[in-house]
Amino acid sequence: MGLRRIARECALQMLYEFDVGKNSRDQILDSFWQMNDHPDKVGEFANYLFEGTLERLSEIDGVIQKHTKNWRLGRMAVVDRNILRLAVFEFLSGSRTPETVVINEALEIARKFSTQESALFVNGILDSIKNELIVKRQQ
Repeated sequence: MGLRRIARECALQMLYEFDVGKNSRDQILDSFWQMNDHPDKVGEFANYLFEGTLERLSEIDGVIQKHTKNWRLGRMAVVDRNILRLAVFEFLSGSRTPETVVINEALEIARKFSTQESALFVNGILDSIKNELIVKRQQ
């Protein structure tokens, strides 16, 4: 498994803790890295994803909500919601990672941390968001 996948998984775990545990960003960062040992590159990318997602959370949730007909964010499984948030942050952050790679990473993480059905759900939403972003870029 690549370092960026590991970092995405770490960021997901921190977002999960933020969503469920309601601990502060700093508390989560401190406790997570005290309990997990990874190379510096993993930590740097994971922290970037975690903190960037939190900074743009309202915007990200708005994008997701726009593409989830009849699904409120609060009704989604916590893992699925945070996988979507991470991927949308990567879409919006100007990352050099192609959207299709971001989606594939999200699907692999969904299969590992959630269910096969969740991967299908995540794929549908992220594909819709990706297509809208492509259209906006072409305008």
